Amino acid sequence: MAEQTIIQTPPTNEPTVDRHSGFWAKNSKPILIAIIAAIAVLGGIFGYKYFIAEPNEKKAAEASFRAEEYFRQDSLNLALNGDNSGAYGFLKVISKYGSTKAGNLAHFYAGASYLRLGDYKNAAKYLEDFSTNSPQIQAKSKALLADSYSELGKFDDAVKLYREAGTAIEKDDYNSPQYLFKAGYLYEKLGKNKEAIEMYKLIKEKYPQYTEFDVDKYLGRLGAID
Repeated sequence: MAEQTIIQTPPTNEPTVDRHSGFWAKNSKPILIAIIAAIAVLGGIFGYKYFIAEPNEKKAAEASFRAEEYFRQDSLNLALNGDNSGAYGFLKVISKYGSTKAGNLAHFYAGASYLRLGDYKNAAKYLEDFSTNSPQIQAKSKALLADSYSELGKFDDAVKLYREAGTAIEKDDYNSPQYLFKAGYLYEKLGKNKEAIEMYKLIKEKYPQYTEFDVDKYLGRLGAID
């Protein structure tokens, strides 16, 4: 009986082996192509990260260094366009390294520079292309973009951004009330007194220490003093 079992075992396995062999024979080429493609993609990702992306990040940061210095010195044309020594300005950093973190930040600096130079169209253009995960910088970016929109007469867009910036970080008792005040003042200009009162009262409630503008005066002229 044992001998019969040994003799009978191979035939029961043959169909399974044949099925797998047949599958591989028919599909080995596309499977190998898929494996090679996956390896190529992974290799490309790692290669891009270590041989292109990271070196570019470093180069972009180095290129931005002098432009940021000019920005802090209020030399805005030099910050934007660079100098005769070959130092990059923000515009060239964007052109050459736009996909890097430093290139993205250069959009913010370029927008802020153009805003201070009174070129509101270009200010809006570069600020619109800036993105960040930092709530503080995002709020500041929105407020600057709102300033640009306001100067361009795009008041509805501007007031929306002022409001978003002013309510983004409640604990920011320096910038947030300023953004809220700008929202309230612009709501007044738009004839939206209810919304203006809401912004002014929010300042009184959340930021009672805010004294740059007399919020009660603005509430009073809207007939909203308690």
